[in-house]
Formats: sequence, C-alpha cells, structure tokens
Amino acid sequence: MRKLLFILFLLGTVLFVAACSSESKEEEVAFLEVDLTINPEKAEVNEPVTFEAKVTYGDEKVTDAEDVNFEIWRANDEHHEKVVVEHAEDGIYRLEKSFTEEGTYYIYSHVTAKSMHSMPKKEFIIGQPSEPEEDSSSMDMDENEGEHGSH
Repeated sequence: MRKLLFILFLLGTVLFVAACSSESKEEEVAFLEVDLTINPEKAEVNEPVTFEAKVTYGDEKVTDAEDVNFEIWRANDEHHEKVVVEHAEDGIYRLEKSFTEEGTYYIYSHVTAKSMHSMPKKEFIIGQPSEPEEDSSSMDMDENEGEHGSH
C-alpha cells in the first residue's frame, strides 16, 4: 500500500511540474524590435537613399503599427524633418529620399506598436561628411533604448 501511495505521489509531482513548465513556455514575454537599415549608408547628393524599419514583436511581423515615423536631420542642424511612414510589406516600413546638401546625417525611426515604443538611431553620410554632433555618443547605446532631447 505504501508503495502504491508513493508511486501515485511521484506521478502527481511529475504531472504538476510538467504542467507548470508548459504554462511558463506559453507566457514568454515578447518585445518590440526595430531593425533600422540605410541603403546606401554613404550616398551622393541627389542620390536616393532607402530607409527601412523592420518591425517585429517576438516572432510576429508587425504590419499594423500605431505610429511609424522617421526623424531625419543634418548634424548640428536644429531643423528635424519628421516623415510618417506606411507599412510596405512583411513588417517593413520604408522611405526613399534624396538629399540636396552634403554632410553627416542622423535618423531616428520612431515606432509605436503593441503598447511599446522603440527608436533606434543611425548615422549616414551624403557626399562629404560634416562635423558630427557632440551627442553622437548615444550611438553606442542600445539602439532600441536610446533617448534624445526635445526639438
């Protein structure tokens, strides 16, 4: 009788642990990820540059972000252009733009989706580079957690 109770106890314990571990797998937390790319990263004046933000939430491609805009400016310029970007395909939000002035430029992709916000920052060059911004040390930060001041 004791052996039977012991076996039932072990079986119950194994089933309980298995159930708990399967529940924890179902509750894995997903995060908003934004992979910002620039093609080419060094272009000439009036040459088109393609900016893409590939947006995912866990393994899911985000095709319905609440807000996606690209903030673009020339280094040390107070004027920042914000362009609303629509979904192109497969979780990719794309903008093609050319520039009339040489210099070092920066872009933030502001993405709001799934009640989260991500804003990776990248640097790119048009023609000859200009003096970079002193605050470019933020480029070393985790791109999805970078912050910048008000404009």
